[in-house]
Amino acid sequence: MRRRVATPRGIGGGLALDDALRSAPDHSFAICAYGQSPYLRECIESVLAQSFGDSEVFIATSTPSDWLSGLARAYDLPVWVNEGEHGIGQDWNFAYSCATGRYVTIAHQDDVYGQSYAREVVEAMSTARKPIIFFCDYGEIRNGAFVDSNELLRIKRLLLLPLRVRRWSSSERVRRMALSLGSSICCPSVTLAVQNCPSPPFRTAMQCNLDWDTWERFTRREGDFVYVPRVLMHHRIHEGSATTALIENNVRSDEDLEMFRRFWPAPVAKALHRMYARSAASNEL
Repeated sequence: MRRRVATPRGIGGGLALDDALRSAPDHSFAICAYGQSPYLRECIESVLAQSFGDSEVFIATSTPSDWLSGLARAYDLPVWVNEGEHGIGQDWNFAYSCATGRYVTIAHQDDVYGQSYAREVVEAMSTARKPIIFFCDYGEIRNGAFVDSNELLRIKRLLLLPLRVRRWSSSERVRRMALSLGSSICCPSVTLAVQNCPSPPFRTAMQCNLDWDTWERFTRREGDFVYVPRVLMHHRIHEGSATTALIENNVRSDEDLEMFRRFWPAPVAKALHRMYARSAASNEL
């Protein structure tokens, strides 16, 4: 396995990053792998089946094993091993630092991407004035069944409705409104535009809501949230997921309250937190 110590991308400065991006591939899939997921093979195959054939694809892990090495060899994929600090945020930042593409998708090992995902990323990003992130609608995989619509998914799409209007994609007020009632942007559906994102993009203080935390911080940056309101990937809900474990340990509940306080006065934040806690059950089978 290839080994690399976690380092922020673009450490050489703005000019060096600009020069590197001129010769970089348009898009990178950084597949984050942990342990021995029974779903990793399906994720890899969905990434390799993209209709856009110029994506860089690799595996990033902090749990190397002979099993993972063998799987990577079967698909002729490089593996980068994080020998720095470990944790969800640290591992995502490490995967991001390994990518060379202009646009980077942190692919979660249990999820599945539609064939047009990468092509739609590149097309949508290239027509945006100053893209920060791309994201799309998503479906769920529950007990092996693909679910494109349920109550939670409909609520999230309703929250994101204003961002369908391209001229509002750069509005701080509209973007914050879309995130103020919950984490409406699905993390594995997101692709980051390297040139317009901080490096590293994720802060590591949170365990469950580090994606919501990141998008909230990005609402204050100049640029566009590029939203494609079509289901281009599916997020798997299962008992072994990190999110499910964090819900059971009440980590998510504490972090949810912290996030609501960024948008609302304390009494409103507490009321929203109580209502939002009920939706956590939708992440359980």
